[in-house]
Amino acid sequence: MRRLSDRRGFTLVEIMIVVAIIGLLAAIAIPNMARARTEASTRGCVNNLRIIDAAKEQDALMNNIAVGAAAANYLNFIKGGAAPTCPGGGVYTIGNVGTDPTCSLGGQHTL
Repeated sequence: MRRLSDRRGFTLVEIMIVVAIIGLLAAIAIPNMARARTEASTRGCVNNLRIIDAAKEQDALMNNIAVGAAAANYLNFIKGGAAPTCPGGGVYTIGNVGTDPTCSLGGQHTL
């Protein structure tokens, strides 16, 4: 007959220590992941604004559009022919030639 002390397994204290360590690691990692997601969204939005601005300027150069006029055919200079969308859910305002495009989220989402 086997004694209780011969059983193999983890004690409740050992399991609680492992759970506490996992909880501590999660408490450290989750805010960092949220911040990284926000920063990536901001960088993506700014990159899209640069692409829109470059396409608008290219349209102005190729079609002799004056500064202050609307660049109606700028989508011809964007791969796929479609305006990029803001990864943060904002809306882009293209503006006229010579002005920077903007995002409705504002803040850091500017050129």
